[in-house]
Amino acid sequence: MKVFVTGGAGFIGSHIVDELLRQGNGVVVYDNLSTGFEHHLPSPAINNNIKLIVGDILDYSKLVCAMEGFELVFHLAANADVRGGKANTQIDLEQNIIGTRNVLEAMRINHVPEIVFTSSATVYGEPDVFPTPETYAPLQTSLYGASKLSAEAMIQAYSEYFSIRSYMFRFVSWIGERYSHGVVYDFVKKLQTNPRELEILGDGNQRKSYLHVEDGVQGIFLAIANIREQKNVINLGHESYMNVMRLASIVIEEMGLEDVKFRFTGGERGWLGDSPFVHLDISKICSAGFKPRVTIEEGIRRTTRYLLENQWLLESRPMGITGA
Repeated sequence: MKVFVTGGAGFIGSHIVDELLRQGNGVVVYDNLSTGFEHHLPSPAINNNIKLIVGDILDYSKLVCAMEGFELVFHLAANADVRGGKANTQIDLEQNIIGTRNVLEAMRINHVPEIVFTSSATVYGEPDVFPTPETYAPLQTSLYGASKLSAEAMIQAYSEYFSIRSYMFRFVSWIGERYSHGVVYDFVKKLQTNPRELEILGDGNQRKSYLHVEDGVQGIFLAIANIREQKNVINLGHESYMNVMRLASIVIEEMGLEDVKFRFTGGERGWLGDSPFVHLDISKICSAGFKPRVTIEEGIRRTTRYLLENQWLLESRPMGITGA
């Protein structure tokens, strides 16, 4: 197949590209490299099935021209700054809603029949049902979550109007190699700056589910192969969860530190829009053969080791993309 991947140079996108290439597909990565890295992708000199186009999904004309002749779109390009929408109320609208609309229009014009979209567990706001199923009717608590849910709705409408098969995956937090933002990233950076004290947003009792990127990619491709409705909304997470204090302790152990003092900012949420408990019902994806193989603890340890071995990634951007 010829596959078009927006945001394909990012953490998750580059692992999806690896799997697409392993399967023998031709892949074009379309990425503005604002949070992705060309370093994550194999060189065309090594694998001539890949091509990188440096472009923004908000550049509508360029996107339409670039997408001609493809059979499948993976749409990962998005704003990933969950907290940033409070300070910049335009960013989620532009990058997550308008950007997704541009991708869908480019698909319509070029007759691309299938899309895979990376949504988020943040669409559930603060649910009161755990594990949270796909059928839960949420109230929104963040502009980021609202933008992801709006993008899902746009995709569903285009699926109905133009016979596009769609997969909308609601992710928990992903961890693993090439990880470039989030709580583990922030903790490592904070501890490198001050190995005696670690600031933790909230009270440290927030419970979150984390999924290793190897398991996540496996889940996506299992779903595409085995779930074939016209419109598919699918939770993708881990059957387990971990509180933030335990996660911090694992990072500290992997960094070889001792007697680190925790300093909490207070409150059950790390920031406005943060959900104190994220635990998804993954029975739907499990029915397609999915089962996470990497424990959350092992994933946190592997992620920490990767960051310590790749200092350039820690130096590439500031802390706080998703908060810690």
